[in-house]
Amino acid sequence: MTSPDAPVDPAEPADTVRGLRLPQLLLDLIADGRWRQPADDVLAAAVPWFEDPLDLLTDVAAIRRQSRSLDDLGGADLGPLFRQTPGSTAAAAVELPWLDTEQAVLLAVCRHAGDDVAIALDYRTGPDGPRVVGSDIWTDPRAYTWRVAAPSFPAFASALGLVP
Repeated sequence: MTSPDAPVDPAEPADTVRGLRLPQLLLDLIADGRWRQPADDVLAAAVPWFEDPLDLLTDVAAIRRQSRSLDDLGGADLGPLFRQTPGSTAAAAVELPWLDTEQAVLLAVCRHAGDDVAIALDYRTGPDGPRVVGSDIWTDPRAYTWRVAAPSFPAFASALGLVP
């Protein structure tokens, strides 16, 4: 998605990405080494519409690096194709099946270049309790959409078997 050599803002606090505070549970899982790639069948059970494999972004640096791609993919050229747009420039509130790129942080990206699928924290539900959304190009191949994978990050982590 994004070059690993792209610059990172050194002034950003350690617990935020793109100005959005990461859920404490995610930070704890990363710190404890428990936020790691689950088996493909476990991830497939959590997001059953995905047909392409995903890789979790297992540290804050990777989350930051990959999440910067949202700025490029939400632009006028690619935004309509990927149903991504910055909410501050939208004529109306950005709702699913669209992703507000200013209110999102990527958690997992496609394993194979060109698959162009991802899972993200969606902060439109509030700064303290983002839901988890995933892209969907399989349900209706004519329309790339975003849909809810879990109502909260703790629910997503539980579905992956990372917390009880």
